[in-house]
Amino acid sequence: MLLSAIAAGLLLLASCGGPAPEKKAAAPPPKKRPAVADYTHRFPAADRIEAKVVEDHILGKDFLPGGNMARYRKGKQEYEMFLIRASVPEAAALMLIDYKKRLENPKIIAHFGGYYGKDGDRMVFVFAKGPWFAGVVGLPEKEADLAARDLAARLN
Repeated sequence: MLLSAIAAGLLLLASCGGPAPEKKAAAPPPKKRPAVADYTHRFPAADRIEAKVVEDHILGKDFLPGGNMARYRKGKQEYEMFLIRASVPEAAALMLIDYKKRLENPKIIAHFGGYYGKDGDRMVFVFAKGPWFAGVVGLPEKEADLAARDLAARLN
């Protein structure tokens, strides 16, 4: 009798526990950024020594996504151009504003809608055109303006 009372008690305890705890679904894997498209064909070919796709943080800037880079050499002078295609024009404009905040003494280039200023030890000219955010790194203002015009003409 004692044995049947213990068995009944165990059955009662087992039935009071409620449903078995649900297993939590495994966390989804982190989202991968889409691969950066190759737009290196949009860079001017004259004096170009290299063009490449940068998967993330173009120019090593943590606030910028990946994009395309090109290096140029004209005589002894070396400079770079970069290009990022944003999903919408507003995103390119926000990148321009973010970059402007990081420039030392940014100068607005009103006729272009861009900025020219010092970034670390190099001069940078940045602009947005539609969904594109682009720039020229390492040239004096007038030369950077001309190079940026050439690049902007290739962005549709």
